[in-house]
Amino acid sequence: MLIFWALVIGGIVLAIRFAVPDRGGAPRYESPSPQELLAQRFARGEIDEAEYTSRLTALRASGARH
Repeated sequence: MLIFWALVIGGIVLAIRFAVPDRGGAPRYESPSPQELLAQRFARGEIDEAEYTSRLTALRASGARH
């Protein structure tokens, strides 16, 4: 009888562990790179192609992270 209840409780614990996502902390969010932000502005139509290429060239020359 003891082994039966140990298996039942163990099964419940394992089911909960695999069903519930890890709550080890806040979700990690990586901010977009300057190039990604620039591409998003271009895609939304906030800047034109000439400004996009000019700023992208400047970012690449400055060595900003990718």
